[in-house]
Amino acid sequence: MSGRLLRLVCTAALATQVALVPGAAVAVPEPDGSAEPSVAELLTDLQKLYRDAERATEAYNATEEQLRRKRAEVARLDGQLARARLALDDSRGEAGRLARRQYQSSSDLSPYLRLLLARDPQHVLDQGHVIGQVARERAGTTARLAGDERRRDELARKARAALDARITLTERRKKERDDVRRRLDDVEEMVASLSAEQLHEVADLERTGVAERQRELEDSGALGEDDGKPTAEGERAVRNAVRQLGKPYQWGAEGPRSYDCSGLTSWAWDRAGTPIPRTSQEQWAKLPRVPLDALRPGDLVVYFPEATHVALYLGDGLVVQAPRPGARVKVSPLAANPVLGAVRPDPDARPVRHYTPPKLPAAAPTGGDEGYASAAVPE
Repeated sequence: MSGRLLRLVCTAALATQVALVPGAAVAVPEPDGSAEPSVAELLTDLQKLYRDAERATEAYNATEEQLRRKRAEVARLDGQLARARLALDDSRGEAGRLARRQYQSSSDLSPYLRLLLARDPQHVLDQGHVIGQVARERAGTTARLAGDERRRDELARKARAALDARITLTERRKKERDDVRRRLDDVEEMVASLSAEQLHEVADLERTGVAERQRELEDSGALGEDDGKPTAEGERAVRNAVRQLGKPYQWGAEGPRSYDCSGLTSWAWDRAGTPIPRTSQEQWAKLPRVPLDALRPGDLVVYFPEATHVALYLGDGLVVQAPRPGARVKVSPLAANPVLGAVRPDPDARPVRHYTPPKLPAAAPTGGDEGYASAAVPE
């Protein structure tokens, strides 16, 4: 095994995240004999890089979701525009037909003279009635024609605007994809610069920090009695998420073979019958908030001030999450990341009366992570 590959694989121990020190610069050992950074500094730098990568990933996901909606809007408007054009053609055909009927039924003589000269005055009266009816029909058709033209023009304008917006979103998504690639390259460069011993020390410090934060959270009573039961859909979401344990993290992925953090939570709830927003920021912004001491299985725990990470609550102070590049879906302490708050996808549903938590594999809390490697980039 090459030294570089060994360094990448050795990051398997980096299973969870701790609070970050904002603004820390990336520290890389200098070859000129200058003092090497401490293990704490290395951990801070590495976690900052992971956090930057996840922030960029969620920005990409948000644009991807907007682009998906815009594609649907363009398709809908194109369909409406096609139907409007057909209706306009029909109105024009009807207008031409009525014009021909009126021309064929008309005469240069006034209606009064035609009535005096006619052999059958009643026929003339009947004919005048028909001409009047045709004129009224033509007026109605003309009005419909004008309305159809206005509708066609308005739909054409909206379709062009939607297409322009889609093109803009496509370009923005490309830039954000490139940004994610750069962030992941920074992580790989950082990891490759560390020795196996440094990686083990960083992992040990990280585990210690997570354990301390979890104890502080539990001792504070912030989690309450933790005897909440999920709703029927919440229970399905929990079991959906648990079945994904061991599947790889891949940025921008939303299952079923791989996931990023919000891809896992949105997939689990969507398959449970309650679609929720795609990104962690949207989940935090649009779903009802719930205090930590009222958490029930299936709720979503959101992390970091920018809401750039999310996990699904299992109960007993644990979450299931897709942690970060190079890792796999796993069970972690709720305090593995700095908690922003929690949201509930089904606030109006009643909890089930009886609930048996899903059985977790022995390796779910501690195993299943692999060292960071370049994540596959979605096309």
